[in-house]
Amino acid sequence: MLLILLTIVWTACGKPAYQDIVKTKEPLGHTYYVATNGNDAAGGSLKAPWQSINNALAKAMAGDTILVRAGVYYEKISFTRSGIPGKPIVLKAFEGERPVIDGSRISVTGWEALVTMTNVQYIVLDGFDIRNLTTPVKGADPEGIVVNGNARQITIQHCNIYNIKNTATLENGRSGHAILVVGNGTQPITGVEIMGCTVHNTQTGTSENITLAGNVDGFKITHNKVYDTENIGIIIADGGGLNPGGSTATNFARNGVVSDNELYNVSMANSTDIWGINNYGAIAIYICGGTNTVVERNRVYNCDRGIGLVSENNAYPTKNVIVRNNFVYDNWRTGIYMGDYLNFTTAGTYDSYVVNNTLYRNNRTTGAFGEIEGEIRLTERCFNNVIRNNIIYAGPEDVFIHKYTTTGAGNIIDNNLYYTRGTPQWIWNSVDGASLKTMDDWKAASGSDAQSVYGVDPLLLDLTVPDLHLQAGSPARNAGVVIDASIHGLTDIDGKPRIVDNRISKGAQQ
Repeated sequence: MLLILLTIVWTACGKPAYQDIVKTKEPLGHTYYVATNGNDAAGGSLKAPWQSINNALAKAMAGDTILVRAGVYYEKISFTRSGIPGKPIVLKAFEGERPVIDGSRISVTGWEALVTMTNVQYIVLDGFDIRNLTTPVKGADPEGIVVNGNARQITIQHCNIYNIKNTATLENGRSGHAILVVGNGTQPITGVEIMGCTVHNTQTGTSENITLAGNVDGFKITHNKVYDTENIGIIIADGGGLNPGGSTATNFARNGVVSDNELYNVSMANSTDIWGINNYGAIAIYICGGTNTVVERNRVYNCDRGIGLVSENNAYPTKNVIVRNNFVYDNWRTGIYMGDYLNFTTAGTYDSYVVNNTLYRNNRTTGAFGEIEGEIRLTERCFNNVIRNNIIYAGPEDVFIHKYTTTGAGNIIDNNLYYTRGTPQWIWNSVDGASLKTMDDWKAASGSDAQSVYGVDPLLLDLTVPDLHLQAGSPARNAGVVIDASIHGLTDIDGKPRIVDNRISKGAQQ
């Protein structure tokens, strides 16, 4: 069923709306121009451009393209008209130029966005800097881009979003978003694509940078870069917080892909005045009450935590997620995190796969209880999950897998390759109890890993940079077990075939 659902998603939202322009045989509409030295009373041509982006959007029809010249535009913009299939409304940077939408002259006292797309369809936003929206106001929420209501078929690409900051204290509701997609209309938001964007130098408080939450059905978040932020990088979430009135049957993001992104320095340590010292709680890629999502070919490093499949709302478990072919390394705490927060929620993590990932030297500091969280961490209520074919290369005092409590059942852990130059450690059913220091003790305690290997160096290409690719003679090559192409994916971390001659390597690289 998961394969069928993901196939449907790929078909539905795998082709960007702007590609339809090339294929249509009908007239494509007009091209209009905007420039800072333009005039809104002019004709909108290249030689007589308009001055205001909003003026252009108010006049654009389906199939029209608005090209914006370089310069700084001090305006909040709003899409008020929609495209149609094959004829989106395209707002795009003029070729070779970089227009800037700047919020430095805007007073933010509530929920405020520089770019808003409410109840619009078939829209392309391409090539803008979106910056400088900040506030110290209690309860305010600055956002770079907001998509909500009954929006669908929205493409956001090649945008650079930065200096979106809430400078309030946590007690005063420090929150903000770089890109916020909230399914809070009468119909699901479908066909969302966020690709080739950069998000950096933000202060989002208790919120996130790229957020999909609520009734969102079908999305792709690909080839983006998120760095130098104080909290969560990318989140696929339920709508319990942002759309509290939504039906529990549909109020969660689902049926999508988070792939080929690079996330680094996503850390609360970037705002120690707010979060304090040694508080490393931010998760770089976070599936939180979302379902039917593939997380693949991402590079996550120097963040607080790497990839999380965790629920924060009792009504919305995280389920049917595949985490595959990722490099996860040098993060402050755990590499991959599954299960509820301890003593906090009861929804759990169900029916998910963590396969063919390469984890290296995470857990550079201890967790909230003074414990080592583990390269892979399982807390409360993990049910029927599969952890296989991973390379888990631990630091000298690290823990390979740490299962915190006795809750959960039906999980399969096997066919992994464990290696450390220090003392091997696993922890089973204990927050900070004595570790298991031999593979045999681990197998006996966990009832898992019968076919896994410990103590064989996987021969990663470079441990200093690091480069987690495999050397030619690596024992991880072709040593994994083939489950199913729908689980492993078609390509490895480098985009090369994942399964060759019905053989698969352990780790993220074939």
